[in-house]
Amino acid sequence: MKFLLATHNKKKRAELARILAPLGVEVLTAEEAGVALTDVEETGETFEENAVLKAESGCRESGMPCVADDSGLSVDALDGAPGVYSARYAGEHGNDDKNIEKLLDALQDVPQEKRTARFVCTACCIFPDGTRILTSGECPGTIAFAGSGSGGFGYDPVFVPAEADGRSMAELSDMEKDAISHRRRALEKLAAVLSERKM
Repeated sequence: MKFLLATHNKKKRAELARILAPLGVEVLTAEEAGVALTDVEETGETFEENAVLKAESGCRESGMPCVADDSGLSVDALDGAPGVYSARYAGEHGNDDKNIEKLLDALQDVPQEKRTARFVCTACCIFPDGTRILTSGECPGTIAFAGSGSGGFGYDPVFVPAEADGRSMAELSDMEKDAISHRRRALEKLAAVLSERKM
């Protein structure tokens, strides 16, 4: 069975497809499926609510099982912010540089030991019959004092994963990032549930 991948973010779309392919889940982009997806307004107060909104919309508009995710950065010293507002933290949706600048400004007086954070991802798959599967994953780490690396997207240049020997997420290869990422962990759980359903 093929699944529609509901995201307009090209970098995220590539990452999701890259992670899901070896897990045996075949995904199609909206373009590949010949579907025009509505750009869903993320009005949820949690990652789960936003993932469901996107997956429900994609499933409804395509008639296909649909996979969507919502993810973001949760910083302990900022009481979990930017959280669900990660992509629009500085006011303009998807402006990575401005978002990082605002984050570093907010943490400028926070010492290294208190700069703990985690990337969080909730994945959702919704079937035309209404069946809903939700899974989540996290990648713990810390926020650096300055960005480094040119890979990835979002907050990757300032996020130093606990499992990455001091390098930022943006300094890791795609393979290294996928091995520890919050999306990988959420999608592996999703793939396992889909496998049990013998999809």
